[in-house]
Amino acid sequence: MYQIIKQILKTGIKTETPPQHDDALRVEAQRLQENILRHVGRALTIRHVDAGSCNGCELEIHALNNAYYNIEGLGIRFVASPRHADMLLVTGPVSRHMEIALRRTYDATPEPKLVVAVGDCGCDGGLFSPDNSCGDKGESYASCGRIANVIPVDVAVPGCPPTPIMLMQAILTAITSGGKT
Repeated sequence: MYQIIKQILKTGIKTETPPQHDDALRVEAQRLQENILRHVGRALTIRHVDAGSCNGCELEIHALNNAYYNIEGLGIRFVASPRHADMLLVTGPVSRHMEIALRRTYDATPEPKLVVAVGDCGCDGGLFSPDNSCGDKGESYASCGRIANVIPVDVAVPGCPPTPIMLMQAILTAITSGGKT
């Protein structure tokens, strides 16, 4: 124990220096909120749907709510009901058991609705494609394949899993382009 305390005192505190503030970020946040208000009319609300993923993408989506990424500080929040959502954030290849539930969720989301397909599996079938060739977009006896095979997709963000920054970019792309990419 004494050796550890001695080493701590000898080494001192080793952390990174805190970043300097950037006023440009504050202006961008204001512009983002104006875009959200212009396209949606209020704060953007997202309903996340796991259509059969391995949960890798979910971990990155959860990171969006932590203090580092703070997506809620931008006026974007997650909701529990598709009836309160403006956007669906869908992960995984659509399993046959989730096909009807995903369509019902899409139908329950009020217009104008946006859909973001998350991850390689959601975009093109990913690992679930035979021989990983993506020739039939991940379709099999247990999987409907990519999300676009079941519901219309506005923005697709590839990656296995995509980083939180890529997810934020996809969400912002959907907002600023009105879903037409």
